[in-house]
Amino acid sequence: MSQATEQITARDERGATAPIIQAVGASREYELAGEIVHAVRRVDLDIRIGEFITLVGRSGSGKTTLLNMLAGLDHPTSGQVYFEGDDMANFSEKQFIRLRRHRIGVVFQSFALLPLLSAYENVELPMRIAGIGASERSKRTNEVLDIVGLGRRAKHRPYELSGGEQQRISIARAVAMKPNVILADEPTGELDSVNAAEIFGLFRQMVSEEDMSIVATTHDRTLLDLADKIYTVHNGEIELTEVGKHVDVSAQFKRPNEE
Repeated sequence: MSQATEQITARDERGATAPIIQAVGASREYELAGEIVHAVRRVDLDIRIGEFITLVGRSGSGKTTLLNMLAGLDHPTSGQVYFEGDDMANFSEKQFIRLRRHRIGVVFQSFALLPLLSAYENVELPMRIAGIGASERSKRTNEVLDIVGLGRRAKHRPYELSGGEQQRISIARAVAMKPNVILADEPTGELDSVNAAEIFGLFRQMVSEEDMSIVATTHDRTLLDLADKIYTVHNGEIELTEVGKHVDVSAQFKRPNEE
């Protein structure tokens, strides 16, 4: 038995789950005005099933770029990002489509709502595209709109909603698909403290009851007590700064498919 296999066996015996998404030495560089910008630097990160991770850091620290790479919306300049052990660099467009329709939900900082559709239609559309039946679509849409407190605003279009309400619609849209992973970029940035606490409470509930994995960026330190792990992002590098009581801190890092 190899050392890596021994590590896996030991980790499984402790009850730790394998990462559903894993970044291995992932870096992202851009060229801007003739200069190289190091947006993300050699990040190693495991996202496990049923885990709530928050990323904290100042604007421009690399949080959004890292989320985009984890979602497969951007690709590392060097290093790898794996989904269930498969390198996403090798995914076909069809594989990415299936991944984003069924497995990964993204909450964008810019909301990304369709302006001519109502709140209800914005939430329902991804399920319609995914081929979910009309009855189930209606049930899920109404459920998540009630969860985010916007059941009465279902017929309103985005321009008729406040910034905080639009943000809650984008969260409802991601939650309705019941993905394995939600990646949320500043999901409470436009919300007051009460609504922000409710949204993070919803995330905590989904992790605990649905075994969903959530990675959220935030500036709000008051909400971090609900997270299992808190990473600080600075100049494109991440550091694990706090670990929740339910996390297996002894689980050893292992590259996917390592023999």
